[in-house]
This record gives sequence, C-alpha cells and structure tokens, in this order.
Amino acid sequence: MTTATLQLASDLIARPSITPDDGGCQALLIERLSAIGFECETMVFDDVTNLWARHGQDTPLLAFAGHTDVVPPGPLDKWHSDPFTPEIRDGNLFGRGAADMKSSIAAMVTACERFVAQNAQHKGSIALLITSDEEGIAINGTVKVIETLEARGEKIDWALIGEPSSQLRVGDVVKNGRRGSIGAKLVIHGVQGHVAYPHKVDNPIHRAMPALHDLARHEWDRGNSFFPPTSLQISNINSGTGAHNVVPGHAEVLFNLRYSTEIDAQHIIETTRVILDKHELEYNINWSISGYPFLTAEGELVAAAQQAIKRHTGLTTSLETTGGTSDGRFIAPTGAQVLELGPVNESIHKLNEHVNIEELDRLSDIYQSIIENLLS
Repeated sequence: MTTATLQLASDLIARPSITPDDGGCQALLIERLSAIGFECETMVFDDVTNLWARHGQDTPLLAFAGHTDVVPPGPLDKWHSDPFTPEIRDGNLFGRGAADMKSSIAAMVTACERFVAQNAQHKGSIALLITSDEEGIAINGTVKVIETLEARGEKIDWALIGEPSSQLRVGDVVKNGRRGSIGAKLVIHGVQGHVAYPHKVDNPIHRAMPALHDLARHEWDRGNSFFPPTSLQISNINSGTGAHNVVPGHAEVLFNLRYSTEIDAQHIIETTRVILDKHELEYNINWSISGYPFLTAEGELVAAAQQAIKRHTGLTTSLETTGGTSDGRFIAPTGAQVLELGPVNESIHKLNEHVNIEELDRLSDIYQSIIENLLS
C-alpha cells in the first residue's frame, strides 16, 4: 500500500539531482509546504539552489535540515533497476537518494503536514532548510543560508538533520555530534640529481619519512566519552620524475585529521609545525578546514528524539559521533542544538541504494513526535 511518505520519496527519487543540480525537487517541496501555510523562500548562491521554508514566526524554532542533491549513480549496468526510476522490491524502495537522503526529506514533509493539520496554532515555529550542495564542495549551500539567517537575526534553536544515522534499525543510532576535519598539503623540498651522486642531491623522500612517521605516531588526544581519539591519516604521497635513476626535487604529501573536541585546529597546526621543524625540513604547508567538531551532549532536542524513538520503535537509542562531516557543522556554531536522525545507512552511496518502506513511515512518525514533544 502506497503511503504519503512513500509516494513523496518516490517522486523525489524520480527527479535526477546530482550535485549541485536540484532537479526540481525543491519546487515539489514548495508546492507541498505552501499548501499547509509554510512561507517558502528560495535562496540561490552561484549554481546552488536552497530552500528556507518556515511555519510560524514565534520562538523557539525547530528546523529540519537536509539535501536534495545526490552522488552520481556509478555504472548503470550494475544497478538492478534505473537509479532514477523508483522501484519497490522485497519491502524496500530502491533508487539513488533513497537512503541519503530523499526519504528523510519526504518523512519530514509528511510529519509536518500531519502536525500542522492537528496543531494549526502550535507554539514556536517549524522550518525546513534544504540545500542542493551537501554532497559537493558545500560552499554555496547550508553555510550561505545560515549566514543569511544570522544576518537578519533569525535563530535556530533546534536543528534536526535527516542524515542516515541508523545502523540496523531506524532510530537505533542518533548522531549528536561530528568530529572536525582538517587537511594539509605538505611539500618537502630537496635537490634533484642523479642517484649515483648522493653527495650532490638532497632526497626529499628520505627527509620526509622520519617526519611523517612522527606525525602518524603522535598522540593528539585521548578522545572523551563522545569522541574517539583524534586520528591522522596520510592519504597520498607523490614524488619523482618517473625515472628510477633521478632523485626528485620535492615530495608532496596529503594528510587529514579527524579531530575531537579535546583540541582545536590551531593546536593541530602548531603541533605539526613543531614536529616538522624538529626534522629540519625545508617545506611549505597549506591547510584547509572543512568542518569544526560539534557536540550536543544533552538538552531538549536529545530528550525529544529519545522519547519519540522509544515510543515508535521500543529502542533505547545510542548517541554517537562517528562518520564523516555533515551540514551540522554549519549550524552548530550558531548555538543551536543539533542532532542527526535518519534511515539505515548500509546502502548509502552504493549501487542499488534503498530504504525499508516500513521504516520510512516509522521515521515520519518519529519526526512528528519530536515536533509534538518540542512545540505542543
């Protein structure tokens, strides 16, 4: 039997929306939300379309956040059905974006529809912040919307992001924070020359190895009750001319740290400098920060989610901070409580991405109960 949430999720999947193309998804959402009294505002930054839809003008403000863009489907011949033609098989809805995260958006919308129908004069406000730039470089999406909202004094109190947080069953895991992410491009300089004349060269690879060993072994922190210890991973090393008899003039190293709330980016940068300088390297390094760590350890939003999950699934949810980055990193610095709750993440970004139909409707029920817990 087709439900409202299943139908909307299918309609969204049927709109190809590979980053940063929205594919018409937000127009569909505007149609649905406007019909129940949401004021919808489209915000376009460069090639990215964003939607800010709000019901009510009072505080507190609960904002659902998500993205209509999806990653490319990969080889089409490896899919069991067209990734942009939603198909139901074995109790699952298949299609690119089914789990990440068009089903979450559908569940948000239908939860709002039911809640507003039953609580036309609810306290506070409900909003949806939808971007088409989450799976890409994420510079013209949520971060720009938040900047706009902050500039006009529009504050989010609670942000519920529909990222696929669950592991085995919907609601078994909720993400109440994320690690920070900082990357570096390190170039170590040497002197190029013939391998037969080692006294005339300065091999940057040889110089790099002890320093990289120290960086990889360094204990940045020991983590805490919510975060594992900070981890440095070297992702790429490139050097040489391609000839076996030429010592290269430089070596290029890429590495990334996923870091906890125990340290900050400046500590990482300074500690790295001390380690590299100890090895008397000639180098230059460029840093890029793609997200700061955030944590909602407790509060009204966590309590509301835990109660709603328990009510509809019987599960005592686990609070975790594992995984990569999310758009929560742009919302949390405003002071909002941020939580991520969505479907099972086993198939995200994979071939034959899918979501369980029963759990899709359950997710919508959970979202509605969270709204009720906070705004009734």
